[in-house]
Amino acid sequence: MRITVEERPDADEVEVRVTCRAVDGRVQAIVAAVGALDRRLTGIADGALVIVDAAQVLYAESVDGACFLYGADGVIECPLRLAELEERLAGTEFLRASRTLLVNFDHVRALRPYPGARLELVLGNGESVIASRQFAPAFRAKIGL
Repeated sequence: MRITVEERPDADEVEVRVTCRAVDGRVQAIVAAVGALDRRLTGIADGALVIVDAAQVLYAESVDGACFLYGADGVIECPLRLAELEERLAGTEFLRASRTLLVNFDHVRALRPYPGARLELVLGNGESVIASRQFAPAFRAKIGL
């Protein structure tokens, strides 16, 4: 892999161009990682409107009709529904883990079998969440199983 950076003072924005023989898993991961860098989410924490980079979110969960973003720094209430959030995060490393849960695969450190053909996803902060049997295959495929 070769990386080239070109500085152009007249550039209006950052442009990332990927040249490859064929799109494979590695190329898809590069595109997803770059796409996640420019995604910001808003929410409410301690009565204030806060902005967080999507890459910093470990997972998002819907609880009693409200959506919450969980990060290393705490919990933020998101004004979007989980389906809207999933749509906004399309093309990133966020995967649906259950009807009420989206997980940022970049923060998954281990996968463990769980009863009922489910998976336990161990996150970088030591917390675990469960991927339902309907969505567990996507996580297995992500690591090549």
